[in-house]
Order: sequence, then structure tokens, then C-alpha cells
Amino acid sequence: MFERPRSGEKAILVHLGLHGTPEPDELNEFTELARSAGADPLALVSAQRKVPDSRMYLGGGKAEEVRELVGLHGAELVIFDNSLSPSQERNLEKLFECRVLDRTGLILDIFAQRARSHEGKLQVELAQLRHLSTRLVRGWTHLERQKGGIGLRGPGETQLETDRRLLNQRIDQILRRLARVDSQREQGRRSRRRNEVPTASLVGYTNAGKSSLFNRLTAAGVYAQDQLFATLDPTLRRVELQDQSSLILADTVGFVSRLPHELVAAFRSTLQETVEADLLIHVIDAHIHQRAEQVAEVEDVLAQIGAERIPRIEVYNKIDLMPEARSGVEYNERGEAVRVWLSAATGSGVEGLIEALTQRFRSDIVNGHVLLGPADGRLRALLFEQGGILRENHLKDGGWELEVQLKRRDYERLKKYEPRLAQQWQESLKNMPEVG
Repeated sequence: MFERPRSGEKAILVHLGLHGTPEPDELNEFTELARSAGADPLALVSAQRKVPDSRMYLGGGKAEEVRELVGLHGAELVIFDNSLSPSQERNLEKLFECRVLDRTGLILDIFAQRARSHEGKLQVELAQLRHLSTRLVRGWTHLERQKGGIGLRGPGETQLETDRRLLNQRIDQILRRLARVDSQREQGRRSRRRNEVPTASLVGYTNAGKSSLFNRLTAAGVYAQDQLFATLDPTLRRVELQDQSSLILADTVGFVSRLPHELVAAFRSTLQETVEADLLIHVIDAHIHQRAEQVAEVEDVLAQIGAERIPRIEVYNKIDLMPEARSGVEYNERGEAVRVWLSAATGSGVEGLIEALTQRFRSDIVNGHVLLGPADGRLRALLFEQGGILRENHLKDGGWELEVQLKRRDYERLKKYEPRLAQQWQESLKNMPEVG
């Protein structure tokens, strides 16, 4: 049996198409995934079958072709753009005499390199452990040191049973730690809900430009590179809108086609920022041909996490790479902004997005002028307490002329708990238009 290398950079890439000839963009994405993991692709083998072979996924002839390429190039790693069963992976490793990695393992490896925060590292480790739980071959004996070693093995317990028990203990430990982190995040979300600060979450395919747009809107300076999965850890920042209001914007992990279920499950607490958002900003790479397929993949993941019903604005990014595209905002029949064309790199069209966000959240605002008499000091104090007075003019009779802006929820609360003042408010705002 061969000795597994600690790391492998020279790689042979294998793609088996089960639904016809693969698109060039699909193969290019696979190659970029391999490079993002640190591999050096030496050759790409593409094949087609109606159904995969139960033993080695590939047919015998193609498997032998890959084995010859491994020997010719001295490759240390064979990466499949497909999901392999544990038995298929073992059979292929025995034939190739080198390490074999499937698409799930490849993406998990990229995530492990990109995670920076404590929470991100825990989530990646959780996904890796769940994936490896079906591939146990004496891989977890080093964890015996955590309990002293003596007495750890039960009577008659096999090595595989020991490994599985140690792995499950580590998974339980990570889940407890993630629960504490999620509790802290929920406290932050409750605080934002109490302060009635709206939230918007950037979602989209990996490398669509979410972090670049996030930096353009917030000047946060988060890591943004032209590479797959540049951002894993969520970042939240405040964005000032045009009507002196603000919202909380969240930058989250990007999606990819056939995203492993282990990752969706492990990152559910991080993706909770998306589920709890008032609005989703779906960032789409406008200049690529397969953007419709990428949009469909993102929508599929949003459905998996329960975010398919959240209102959204589509942002078509990277128009600077298109020869004839222009920035602009598209509206539906109700006059709501539904699509924005912009370039996060150059800033062209970003003001249109801010205007669209202002319009989306403006429907929760009531504007108007209020005339108060000298005896209405309590109402004036209440409006100041709500932070709703934009300008104030003192009248000669001792009263006030106020320019007022209140959130609709504050207005409804005023009507409920202060009926006399609410009546005076309504009379003062009679014939005054409401924005929204």
C-alpha cells in the first residue's frame, strides 16, 4: 500500500460528464477551484458515461489513462469534479497509487484555507469531520491524548470504532462551541431588531464581486480578490442612505454549483444573517455567459436555508468588462427597483443602488409638517424622544412648526398608546403626502 503524502500540489484533473458534453466554463471553474486550493493542474481528463461505474466511477479504460498520466507527470494528487463514494475513492487510490480527492473534499480544502475567524474555522472543521466520518481508516488515534489514553478503548472495541467515537466526540464539542457563537450572534440580531435598524445581506455566486461592492458601499476594507471563495467570514457594517436613515449590510460566503451539503449544514449559523435579513442584494457577474446558471444555483441554496421568500434586488456587477453596458436602475410595475447595473470596481452605478435601497426602506417612513400650539409641549417632547424632528421653527404665539420624519411603526405605536396626541398628529398631517 502506498504512503499518503502530507500535501500534494501536482494534480491530474478528472471530469466525468453524466449529462452530455461539459461546457468550457464548467471545466474552467473546476480548474480555478483546483488552483484556489493550491494545486498545480498538469492535465485535464474529460469523459462521458450514462451512469458512473460502481467500483471506480470511471470506466476501466479511462481509469487506466489517468493512471498513466499520474506516472508520466509524477502527480501526487488526482482531483475529480464529481462526488465519489468512500469505496470508489479507495479503489482509485489503490490503482493510481496517489491521493484522490473529490469535488466535496476540494471545496472543503479551499474553505479550510480561507477561514480566518474562530467561528469560520469551527464551521469548516465540522464540515470536514462530517465528510470524513465515512472515510475512517485509522485517522483519529491522535485524539486519544485528549483523555489521557489509558482506559479510552472499550472492551473488544475495534480501531475503526475507536476512531468513529473520537470523531463524534469532536463533532459534539464543535457543535457546543458553535451554539455559543450563534447565541452571541442572536443577541446582536435582537439588538438591531429593537433599534428597528433594517438589514440587507449580499448574496451571490462566488467571485461575483460581493466583497468589492461591500467595500465600495461601506469603506470596510474587507479582503477582496479575483479568486473563488475569497470571503468566508461574515462582516456587518452600517450604510448611510440618502434620507438620513441607515441600514446594516452583511457580506456573506459565496455559493458555487453543487455546493456540498456538509458546508450548507455547517455554515447554517453564518447564513442565518441571510435568513434574518429584510432584503437580499443578489450580486450577479454580468459579463459571463453562464450567469443564468449561476443565478439558479444561488436560488437553490437560498431555498435550502429557507431564504427564498425574502425580497431582493438583483445587482448586475462588472459592467466595466462589458463593451456596451451602461449603469442604471430597472423598476417593476409598482415602481420598485428590482435590478441595478453597476461596477463595484469603478463605482459606476453605485449611487443608483443606494437610491434603490433608500426607496425600498422609505415605505416604512412617514414624512410631514406639524403645527403645534403652546399647550402641545408634551407632543413636541415625545417627537424629540422618537428622534423624529428634522427641523423646528418657533412661532410668534409660542407654538412650533416642525418638519417630522417617523418610522411607520413608531407612528402606529403613537396612535395606539397616545390616542389624543395621535388624533392631533393626524389632523396636523391632513392632506400631507406620505412617502412610500
